[in-house]
Amino acid sequence: MKYHLTTLGCPKNVTDSHSLQRALAAAGHAPAPAEAPHDADVLIVNTCGFIDAAKDESRDVTTQLARAKRPGQRLFVIGCWSQLEGDRIRDSLPAVDAVFGIEAWDRVTAALGPAAPPDIPEPSETPTRTSAYLKISDGCARPCTFCNIPGIKGRTFRTTPIDTLIDQARAYADAGVKELVLVAQDSTAYGEEAGDRDGLPALLRELAAAVPQVPWLRLMYAYPGRVSQPLVETMAAVPQVCHYLDIPLQHGSPTVLRRMKRPHNVPMVLDTLARLRAAMPDIAIRTTFIVGFPGETDDEFQELLDFVATARFDRAGAFLYSPQDGTPAAVMPDQVAEPVKVERLERLMTLQTEIAAEINDALIGREIPILVESVEGSTGPDGEPIFVGRSYRDAPEIDGLVFVQGLARAGTMPRVRITAAMEHDLLATPVGTETALPLLQT
Repeated sequence: MKYHLTTLGCPKNVTDSHSLQRALAAAGHAPAPAEAPHDADVLIVNTCGFIDAAKDESRDVTTQLARAKRPGQRLFVIGCWSQLEGDRIRDSLPAVDAVFGIEAWDRVTAALGPAAPPDIPEPSETPTRTSAYLKISDGCARPCTFCNIPGIKGRTFRTTPIDTLIDQARAYADAGVKELVLVAQDSTAYGEEAGDRDGLPALLRELAAAVPQVPWLRLMYAYPGRVSQPLVETMAAVPQVCHYLDIPLQHGSPTVLRRMKRPHNVPMVLDTLARLRAAMPDIAIRTTFIVGFPGETDDEFQELLDFVATARFDRAGAFLYSPQDGTPAAVMPDQVAEPVKVERLERLMTLQTEIAAEINDALIGREIPILVESVEGSTGPDGEPIFVGRSYRDAPEIDGLVFVQGLARAGTMPRVRITAAMEHDLLATPVGTETALPLLQT
């Protein structure tokens, strides 16, 4: 039986889709061509339900697929949104044939029924990109008042064994992957349920030793207050670990952070940033903020702006607070009006854009390797050949890109010199070559 899988949401959903694909392949099912969902026997949407915008996107995509269904074709909705609102999906979208929650791979596979054995064995699922995600744990025990992830994923940390992660990493390495991105609800909680507070540094060291042919190991979603000195030292000492860290902070006002039930010791956060930058002066630090949390006053928002100006993050994302059913924040008093949220978000991102542009300007003249992701044959507005990649400072799908004059194959890692900077992206030329260079070799 052939299936067409659409994945929405965060990198953790990508790893969940990979797990589903492995289960489907083991049962003899195969993907339809990505460009031909009409040829699939079943359409599967792996949804996101983290915030209202994610739910809206999940509903829109599901509705579009439902409208395009041909007779006899089935539509399954799985993942976080269906975990939260399964009954509502069934009631409001009658074209949906089945609804499954998170990690329901066996039940989804069983719902497809038996498949005929293929003539030749299907290869194990491998990414077609130059990078791949490793989900190192699942679940979350943090008490954040705005977040429904513990209700979706479970309120305990479930660490993926190191041996399993090493096997996955080796399979990706054998497939030619050049970057492994470690993700979890809280990556710094790796091993915590077993009492090991330094599980993450040990994992980084073991992965680096197991797949020396993978140049980049990237770490995402570190919890404030859990960036230990052993972790900082490991990141600085292991060459494969990118000097990059994503620490979702959510706000810069201690009183707002208390209402969020997040770490609210702002001097501790600034000390963590200082320790990271002292050990790795070239580190890129990314964070995320929520604007318009219930009760956020003008003064508290100004504290956030002041914090951002002081911390000078390389990358920062922000989104408007939206109340999530079942979370404490949804019933808090003094919900902030939508126009106020929007105005504050614009002010915050204007400030962050100015900071990011200044940081990018300081990179001009620097030589760095990039991981090429564009296909051969790309050209710029002037018709001249270009290739596009990411530096160690850029996580896939969320950060900036580097545009380079010349030609290079996807998966190669040429050195380039930064020649110009934009708000998020960089322009560069290959080191030691003319503008129109021959195809770079691996």
